[in-house]
Amino acid sequence: MTNLDPIQVFRTEAAELFEQIESGLLDLLHDLSNQDQIDSVFRGLHTLKGSGAMFGFEALAAFTHHCETAFDRVRKGEVPATAELVAAVLDAQDHMKALVATPNGDHDAAGERLLAKLQAAVSGHGGDLAGGHETAKAPANVADKVELPSGPVTRTWRMKFRLPANSMANGTNPLGLLDELRELGDCKIKTDLAGIPSLEEIVPADLYLGWSVELVTDKPKSDIEDVFIFVMDDMDLELTEDAAAAVAAPTPTPTSTFAPAPVVVAETESKPAQPQAPASPAVVPAAAGSNDAKHGRAAENVRVPAERLDELMDRVGELVIAQSRLSQLANTSADIMLRSVSEDVERLSGELRDTMMVLRMVPVGSLFTRFRRLVHDLARETGKVIELETEGETTEVDKTVIERLADPLVHLVRNSIDHGLEPPEERVAAGKSKAGKVVLAAHQSGGEVIITIKDDGRGINRDRVRAKAESSGLIQPGQQLMDQELLQLIFQPGFSTAQTITNLSGRGVGMDVVKKTVEALRGVIDIRSENGKGSEISLRIPLTLAIIDGLLVRVGTGCYVIPLSAVEECLELSIEDDLRSRGRSFISLRDSLVPFLRLRDLFRTGTQPDPFQKVVVISTGDERVGLVVDQIIGDHQTVIKSMSKLHHDVATFSGATILGDGSVALILDVTHLVNAGQQQEAQLRAAG
Repeated sequence: MTNLDPIQVFRTEAAELFEQIESGLLDLLHDLSNQDQIDSVFRGLHTLKGSGAMFGFEALAAFTHHCETAFDRVRKGEVPATAELVAAVLDAQDHMKALVATPNGDHDAAGERLLAKLQAAVSGHGGDLAGGHETAKAPANVADKVELPSGPVTRTWRMKFRLPANSMANGTNPLGLLDELRELGDCKIKTDLAGIPSLEEIVPADLYLGWSVELVTDKPKSDIEDVFIFVMDDMDLELTEDAAAAVAAPTPTPTSTFAPAPVVVAETESKPAQPQAPASPAVVPAAAGSNDAKHGRAAENVRVPAERLDELMDRVGELVIAQSRLSQLANTSADIMLRSVSEDVERLSGELRDTMMVLRMVPVGSLFTRFRRLVHDLARETGKVIELETEGETTEVDKTVIERLADPLVHLVRNSIDHGLEPPEERVAAGKSKAGKVVLAAHQSGGEVIITIKDDGRGINRDRVRAKAESSGLIQPGQQLMDQELLQLIFQPGFSTAQTITNLSGRGVGMDVVKKTVEALRGVIDIRSENGKGSEISLRIPLTLAIIDGLLVRVGTGCYVIPLSAVEECLELSIEDDLRSRGRSFISLRDSLVPFLRLRDLFRTGTQPDPFQKVVVISTGDERVGLVVDQIIGDHQTVIKSMSKLHHDVATFSGATILGDGSVALILDVTHLVNAGQQQEAQLRAAG
């Protein structure tokens, strides 16, 4: 059994905390008085500080402490939440990420600069990160009714608490909680051993101890509760104040005009454990029969390294290939039992494949959330007012696709903001709202997911695109192009219509990266743009890159796989119809002409065509083309294998697969074939 690296475990946890903190900060910008978001940010910072100290990231803990203090004061109403404070903590979070990645690096100068910015954001409203907590003033009518004590009140608190049995397995350190209580004042601790079972029933990873604590402190009750803030929902806690022991400490100069009179508080909390959301893409449900199930606790999720899912996916792929071989043997055998076993294996392998695909699927919302921070930073940098909207966040895509789409989407969003959206004054002059809108949307269509980036800016200037393309030699002066062909020129290497080079654009490399990445994912890009109204770029991406359903066809003596998600229908092409279509390569399909490609000619098989050929009509979006094949063999579960480096530039094929008899079938690149068919159609129309 491989032991998990605790440092790597912490870094994974820290990444999730950074997402929580960033999401809370960006939500807070929309409503700076939202107490739930303020509490959420504070909890994230508090957990990050405590976990960092526990795993030896002392610099991270010390730096995070200042941000936590700032939000603690906001939480208690001592200073207001402001856009300046949110911006300061966002910048500080980037520094925290650096402290996690390289804890031994030289970060002092950057840390001091960010702390100065944080201090300025707080001190602008009468706060001080280094000093103590100021006491908020109560309304005069309340203060008049309360007798002011001469100084801070020292109270005695008595508490009994017991943590959940799986606390230590989940990363909670009971000694750390006790140490935090000691820091609040004079603390007497007694351990409760009553919950320890017999030796035969003990689970080594479980916690059976409880504690009784007597704490004498001048801190408020909220500070005591903050010690347990992250385990409060799952623990048993009894917290009682001994009012008779309250003593007012003498102070020559009162620091507050209001302090509450001592009260007796008796509080018992025993809440059921709340189910937690999956902590990362590689989280799967726990299997039944675990230790947790034996002890009456349902473990909601189990964290699994992504590499193990990839390895399991490879094994499932090998099983699918073996099952295909078994099916082929069973179909040629007269043994009824062999056929029965083959059908059972086929059913089970199909169910296992479907389950494996679900495990690899993650919501596209995990990708969209990254762009809230990007849009926030770009708005500050460009001076534009930008609203980001997201739609279809629950649409699920293979985790590998999500990882590889991150960079292309960054380029597209930056391009929409820099080139598309106008400055506020220009938008107002054009009769638009001051705030520009960028919409990220996703939805599933068959075996594809369509991700759309849309803005309501100025649109793509086609004259400028054509002029740049002609000056760069990409097209001939005056060359006739379809609108989609002209718009697709923006994805050419080195192409940019920006007047000047900025931090955002102008070098002509971003959109080229988008095109290469999407094509590597076997996807296609569609562009729509209207002058003065904005642009819309759609990425059509396969849901998965591992196993797909395909249509197995024969051309000559070779077999090929067409992704089933792209197949619309299959038709017969008789010899007479084939002869009539010579010279024009069109078929009539329900009163519309569809261009088709003869794969026999494209692959130069050199064999005679079958008497009755078949036409497989495929599509990508609104574009259709027919593929003439000799035989349609049937459906095939296709395990995708990458092409070798020697065949990397062969655009007709996107990969290969192994058939049941051990032979290799190439997977057709549908996007390339549709484009080839459209080009052939354009050439025939131009010639005729």
